[in-house]
Amino acid sequence: MRAVQATLLALSGGVGGAKLALGLYRVLPPDTLTVVANTGDDFEHLGLSISPDLDTLLYTLSRQDNPELGWGHIGETWNFMVALNGLGGETWFRLGDRDLAMHVVRTHRLRTGEGLSAIIDEFRDRFGITARILPMSDDPVRTRVLTGHLWLDFQDYFVRFRCEPEISEIAFAGATNARPHPDFLAALADPKLHAVVICPSNPFISIDPILALPGVREALQACPAPVVAVSPIIAGQAVKGPTAKMMAELGLPVDAATVARHYKDFLDLYIADEEDAEAVEDLEVPVVLARTLMRSLDDREALANTVLAAADKIRK
Repeated sequence: MRAVQATLLALSGGVGGAKLALGLYRVLPPDTLTVVANTGDDFEHLGLSISPDLDTLLYTLSRQDNPELGWGHIGETWNFMVALNGLGGETWFRLGDRDLAMHVVRTHRLRTGEGLSAIIDEFRDRFGITARILPMSDDPVRTRVLTGHLWLDFQDYFVRFRCEPEISEIAFAGATNARPHPDFLAALADPKLHAVVICPSNPFISIDPILALPGVREALQACPAPVVAVSPIIAGQAVKGPTAKMMAELGLPVDAATVARHYKDFLDLYIADEEDAEAVEDLEVPVVLARTLMRSLDDREALANTVLAAADKIRK
């Protein structure tokens, strides 16, 4: 595995975070970006080890993501799912034929004793990606949500039940005993690190699993580089996914300022959408207003440049 050479470290979940990760990847010099991915969404299905956020980053940064679905592999076919349905198998979690190959290879290699990070690093290389994509840990952490009196595994809540149950609590099973990847902690302590960027992923189910690992919050607090977060909320709404719904159910105000306060113990700078100028005017950290809705590749690159420029200013 390669030594860490990151000048910028990004923390990301799946689709939303991957958009900014792609922008950063395209505007930064080659081999200078490391993306640390949430693995709390990982689970085993039909005997296969599945890593949704890692795979989304692989597909997005290699430009093999599916623009029609918003997730999965471009040009996907569904012969396996058709055959599975015909056999009466579980079809609530859709596995495309191309995607299935990734899961089969990963599962086989994990069972032979390889670490997840080594497997992902080889996938990254085969996909022609020069950025580093790093699982937050090689140890298993599993996100679970409390709905009524029933704890649900995250993919059951997110996919099987389409985020419909009301939640009251979120937990990260295994987090207290999991070890952050050593290269992740090494990058945070590197005096040459330019910035840490928290991508506009769901704070509670995409970023919090990373923060729940022992020593990560303390490392972010001590990090010599500025920590910059980009809001996933625009005008009281989430761009994608259940972020706003979760905030409301957890009794939190659904606005951009709430997300900034969620990161307040280590945050140095916050990027919020121009529509949220009033909502963030009383924050105790510096705020930069920008267009944060990323519909196009140009939008992703523009926001990435805004983040980098803002980080440059706060370093001075």
